[in-house]
Amino acid sequence: MRADTSSAGTGGRGPRWPGRVAGWARGHWLRLVALLLTCSIAGSAAIVTDTLGAGYAFSRVVAHVELWLNPPPDRPTVATVDVTPEPTDTPTQVPATLPVAPGATPAPTTPAPARVPIDLNLVPDPNAVFISEIKDVWCAPAGTTIVLSILGHGTNTTAFETHLAGQIGQWDSWSDSHDGGWGPGAIALALAAYGVPGYQVRAYTTLAAEIRDATVALTTTHEPVVLMAWYGAHTWVMTGYRASADPTIFHNATISGAYILDPWYPRVSTIWGRSAAPGAFHTMANLAVNVLPWRRPEGYYPARDLKFIAVVPTQAAPPPGSGQ
Repeated sequence: MRADTSSAGTGGRGPRWPGRVAGWARGHWLRLVALLLTCSIAGSAAIVTDTLGAGYAFSRVVAHVELWLNPPPDRPTVATVDVTPEPTDTPTQVPATLPVAPGATPAPTTPAPARVPIDLNLVPDPNAVFISEIKDVWCAPAGTTIVLSILGHGTNTTAFETHLAGQIGQWDSWSDSHDGGWGPGAIALALAAYGVPGYQVRAYTTLAAEIRDATVALTTTHEPVVLMAWYGAHTWVMTGYRASADPTIFHNATISGAYILDPWYPRVSTIWGRSAAPGAFHTMANLAVNVLPWRRPEGYYPARDLKFIAVVPTQAAPPPGSGQ
């Protein structure tokens, strides 16, 4: 039987199909609709229960849509400064005696600095200043809260961290974070806004150069350093270190590791493993598998890509309540 190609009796809607073919077509579309409805229901259930990570994947899709609709502003942020490693030589020794004019009294000699091991930690009680990130994407506001708590310009409370996270609209910039939100520049701006100016975003070619510079900054300012860990996706707050000698005097001092406050604690990462307790000492070997050069999936950052990034203090913070 051929199909009737006339439009008579169809209300002008085109050809009618024989009963068997029409029944097959109706059944096909009904099955398709039923399949889509089933997938929709199953997908909703998977999102709610996070089956096979569906909830996380869905949240990322929503985040990308929101970013497309409301991208971060293209405005200046804290510049990234390249740091050239210092030569690893020993300090210049003052001569035991200096030439003096006849009849003059020799000036007293300055003793050479003693080369003794250093074990410095700004935070003797980590739990007094530590706070975990409330949401698993809030490592930057949590790390910033920890720094402010250490310096007396904030409190390690969920209320403070939540308020701080909500202020990102004042500091976000596309050049600092292409996917919106917190980057190292926003951390430095937030610290300044809460009374701790002078933090600088720095880039290094090696981990050794980054940690050495961090030890010098920490020693001279008595302020913590924020290390950008996990290819720039996470923040660690460095509060101290161990070294074979004072790195501000002996450039060839051996740094054996650093004291770290990790906002991810007490979570366990499927990639990075279990986070160490607040204030744990991390050897250079452990730092090497966590503090990795900047490499972000959302795009290129010419001043940061493949470099080790840290937010470093350059001056001592004014006392809390000084209004400076």
